[in-house]
Amino acid sequence: MRIYEGSPRQDFEEVLRSMGAHLDQIGMKDVLVLETPDGFIVQGLINSGATSSSWSDAIGHVSKETLTFQDEDIARFMEESIARRGEGPKAVFSEVGQYEASFRIIGRFIDGDRPKDISFFEQDGAFVLRLHHSTQAGSRHSLAEFTHDDMEALLAKSPELRTPAQPPS
Repeated sequence: MRIYEGSPRQDFEEVLRSMGAHLDQIGMKDVLVLETPDGFIVQGLINSGATSSSWSDAIGHVSKETLTFQDEDIARFMEESIARRGEGPKAVFSEVGQYEASFRIIGRFIDGDRPKDISFFEQDGAFVLRLHHSTQAGSRHSLAEFTHDDMEALLAKSPELRTPAQPPS
């Protein structure tokens, strides 16, 4: 992830959070996220064609879609996310969607683990992460799982984990 190297505000927590906000906006569900050298590939289900005319039409059509997010897309998502949330101690967090909140938690975990490469998938609010580590001793993969209950507990605890806003100098 070239774009994220060396900048304290461009970390997995913020990157995944802003990408999750975009997925919330387009209504994607049951996602698979793969990191690439230049961004991410995201695959998930989109419900399209839903109407309110009759019961059978209201269900719509569920299709699998694959999206590619390059570095430029991620940078734009991050700018949009920051602008939407606002900044400072009075920032509004009430409009946070499922993936924005969940991806932020996953990003925070990944930042603490510092892997070389990531992928993860979600099903019914639970997440399974595959993290690739490369060290002098060799290469290895590790798995991490966050159940639906784990995610709910972490979401409830998340306000106390936020870094408090620093007063202006």
